[in-house]
Amino acid sequence: MAAAAPPPLPTTAPEPNMDLPTNHPLFTRIRLATKPDVPVIHKMIYQMAVFERLADQCSATEPSLATTLFSKDNPFESFTVFLIEVSTKPFPSSSIAHHPKFTPIHKTLNLDYPISDPELELFKSSTMEEGVTIAGFVLFFPNYSTFLAKPGFYIEDLFVRESYRRKGLGKMLLSAVARQAVAMGYGRVEWVVLDWNTNAIKFYEEMGANVMQEWRVCRLTGDALQGYATTPGTNDLDLI
Repeated sequence: MAAAAPPPLPTTAPEPNMDLPTNHPLFTRIRLATKPDVPVIHKMIYQMAVFERLADQCSATEPSLATTLFSKDNPFESFTVFLIEVSTKPFPSSSIAHHPKFTPIHKTLNLDYPISDPELELFKSSTMEEGVTIAGFVLFFPNYSTFLAKPGFYIEDLFVRESYRRKGLGKMLLSAVARQAVAMGYGRVEWVVLDWNTNAIKFYEEMGANVMQEWRVCRLTGDALQGYATTPGTNDLDLI
C-alpha cells in the first residue's frame, strides 16, 4: 500500500492592504429650513457669492434674510428653502416636526472614504442634534407658465459646501424640488447657470435638463432699478 501523502504546509494569511477603501456610511436628510437656520444660510450664501465671483454684490444680512424668507409660514407658496443635512449616525425618526405638505427625505450614501470638514463647527444644525451638519441648500419659489397654464418652481440658488461636493448632494436637492413640483401638480422647474461653469452645465445636461442657449437673463437692480421706477410713463399720472 502506498504511503499517505503528507499534509500540506500551513500557508500564511495575506496581510490586509491598508490602502484599500472601506465603507463609510453618510446619512443625509433634506428638510424645510426655519428661521433659526438663518445664520447658516447666510454663511452659505456668502460662500456661494465668493464661488460665483460676485462677493462684491452680496449685501444680504441675517436680519434681512430672516425678514424676507421667514416672515410667513407658507412654504411652497412663497420663498422656500430646503436644507440638506449630513451625519455619520442615523437620524432619529421623530427629531423634527413634519410639515403638512412635506416630509423630510432620508438617504444613506456609502462612501469609500470619510469626509473631512474643516468648518464642521460653523455649520451645526439648528435642530441641536449631535453630529448633524448642514451641507447645502436650495432656495426656490413659485412662478407661472402661460404656455402650460400651470405654476412651476424657479430655483434661485443651489449650493453644496466644498467638502461635500461630487457626492450627489446637489442632485438630491434638485430631485427634492422636482418631487415637490410633481406632488403639487406643477408643470416645470427651472433655473439659470453661469456660462463659465462648465461642470454644472454638464451635470444639468446629464440629468436631462434643457440648457437653453438662446435665452438671456434680463435684470434691473440698484441704480438702474431706481432710475427706471421714476422714468416718465411709469407712474399713475402719466397713464391718465
